[in-house]
Amino acid sequence: MKVLITGGAGYIGSTIASCCADAGITPVILDDFSTGLHVFGERFECYEGDVANVELLERVFTDHPDIFAVVHCAAKIIVPESVEQPLDYYDNNLGKAITLLRAMDRFGVRRFILSSTASMYEPGPDSMVDETSPVAPQSPYAASKWLLERVLADASLTGRLNAIALRYFNPIGADPALRTGLQNPAPTHALGKMISAHAAGEPFTVTGTGWPTRDGSGLRDYIHVWDLARAHVACLERFDTISTGYDVINLGTGRGTTVFELADAFGEATGTPLTVRTGPARPGDVVGCATRTDKALSVLGWKAELDVVDGVRDSLAWSEKLPTILEAEASR
Repeated sequence: MKVLITGGAGYIGSTIASCCADAGITPVILDDFSTGLHVFGERFECYEGDVANVELLERVFTDHPDIFAVVHCAAKIIVPESVEQPLDYYDNNLGKAITLLRAMDRFGVRRFILSSTASMYEPGPDSMVDETSPVAPQSPYAASKWLLERVLADASLTGRLNAIALRYFNPIGADPALRTGLQNPAPTHALGKMISAHAAGEPFTVTGTGWPTRDGSGLRDYIHVWDLARAHVACLERFDTISTGYDVINLGTGRGTTVFELADAFGEATGTPLTVRTGPARPGDVVGCATRTDKALSVLGWKAELDVVDGVRDSLAWSEKLPTILEAEASR
C-alpha cells in the first residue's frame, strides 16, 4: 500500500509517516516546508511545494498511480493566529484542500483521511463529547476544519470520494524512537510552554482560570502523537471496510486533563514540581472537552496506549534532541 501524506514533514504528518513505514505502508510526502523539516520529509520520497500547486499535484499522482489514499495533514493550526488572520486560515485550510480534492478526482484517487479537530465541538455538561455531539466552532481554525468536513460530506455524495475525518484535540509527545517530534523550538501550546519555562527556570503561566472545570483551567484531551499515528494506520488498513462515503471518528484518551493537571504530570515526569502562575485566557481559547472513544475502538480496533506522563517524557526527550535536528536542517 502507498499513501500520500500532505504536510508529511510536520509534527503529526512525519510521525504518521514513520508509523506507516513500520507497518509496511509506503509514504509519499508532500510539504511546502513552511514549518516542516526537510530531514523529516526526505526520509521517504518527497515533493516540495504547495498543496494547491496543480502542476505539482499532477506530477505526484502521475509518478505514483498506485496511491491508495491521501492523508491530509497540511494546515495552519494556531488558534490565536487564526483569530488575527482568518482569511489566511480559510484560504489555506479550506481553499487549498479543495484544489487537492479536485486533483484526486481527476486521477481517480478515492480515499481521503482528514487530520481534523475535536475543538469544533460544543462541550456537553460533563465536558465529554462523541461523534454525535453538537458542533459549534469558536475560532476560524476550528471553523475552517468544520467547513472542509462539510465539503467532504457533500463530495462523498457523488460516489467518487470516500472520506474519513479523524477528530482529535491536543497531541503531545514524540515518536518514542525519537525519529521525529515537534519541530518548533518555541511552541505556543501548553506543554511546549511548560518545557520552555522549565528550561529557563521560570514559572509557567496557566492562561484562563475561570472556566467551568474542576479546577478552573481549560480542559483538553491530551493524546500521545504516536497513538494518533497508530490510529491513522488502523484507518488505512481498514478503510474499505469502514468507509462508504463520509464518516467521523474521534480519537482521544477518553478522559480530560486540565492545564493544572498537565503541570502536575510534568512535575511527575521530571521529578521537580513546576512553578505555576495564572493569567488571562488567550483570544480564541475555549473551555475544552474530552472525547469518548467507543467508536474508535469498535470501528478501528484502536485505543490510546500511552498516557499524559508518557507524552511529557517523550516531549522532554525530544526537546533535548531537537537542537541537533535543527542544526542538520540548517546545514543541508
